[in-house]
Amino acid sequence: MNLTLILFLIGILGFVLNRKNIILMLISIEIMLLAITFLILVSSLNIDDILGQTYAIYIIVVAGAESAIGLGILVAFYRLRGSVAIEYK
Repeated sequence: MNLTLILFLIGILGFVLNRKNIILMLISIEIMLLAITFLILVSSLNIDDILGQTYAIYIIVVAGAESAIGLGILVAFYRLRGSVAIEYK
C-alpha cells in the first residue's frame, strides 16, 4: 500500500515539475496508472479474488495501447514542429 502511494506521488510530482516536456508528462501519467494497477493487484491477492487480477491485466493492456497512441501522436508532433517541448505564452 505504501509503495503504490509513493509511486503515485512520484507520478504526480513528475507531471507537475515537467510541464514543458510532453514525453516526461506521458511517462508520469503511466507511472500513476501503473501504481493504481499495482494497488488493485495487491488488494485482489490479499482477498483472493481473481476478478481484480483480470482487471489489472486489462488495465495494463489498455495502458500499453495508450502509450503506443500517445507516442505516435508525439512523433507526428515532432515532425510537424521539430520539438516536443511545450511553449506557454
